[in-house]
Amino acid sequence: MQIIKDRIRESIEVKNKILENQSIIGQIEEAAKYIIGCFSAGGKVLLCGNGGSASDAMHIAGEFVGRFQRERKALPAIALNGDVTSMTSIANDYGYENVFQRCVEGFMRHGDVLIGISTSGNSVNVYNALNRAKMMGEKTIALLGKDGGKIKTVADIPIIVPSNVTARIQESHIMIGHIICELVENECADISKEE
Repeated sequence: MQIIKDRIRESIEVKNKILENQSIIGQIEEAAKYIIGCFSAGGKVLLCGNGGSASDAMHIAGEFVGRFQRERKALPAIALNGDVTSMTSIANDYGYENVFQRCVEGFMRHGDVLIGISTSGNSVNVYNALNRAKMMGEKTIALLGKDGGKIKTVADIPIIVPSNVTARIQESHIMIGHIICELVENECADISKEE
């Protein structure tokens, strides 16, 4: 019983730190604006991550393509880690550190946005993907934890959850992802009605 209460309190404490940090709130808003601009101009969102962050990437992509809370047209989003054939062939031929970078080269077009997710901020394949997107001149967002790791240095918007506990970081990442989805959907649902 005590463990249950402690974990809930810990999750609330991390979310309160986010709530009280105006810089993080501003970054979430800015990330939503990037994505709204991308979708409004006919672009797409690419996402990537490993493990639980891979699941979060797929979850967020699904909210965009399906729907979050409102009826509207499908919004183009791809979780790069969802393509097992590409990932395994690229890992085999080029190394696992290059799986997302290679997908960015193949799928990313001018005006697209890449979201990289890493609780440590140091996932090499996520770093390489964001760095490649940056070299291509495209916008990048990162959902990170701990001190942001090396990924914070290449992301246009590094959103760093103030926690060192992977589970608490992941819980906050999906909360932030849902908030971004709601902000984007509210704007893009109105845009789609005009078409």
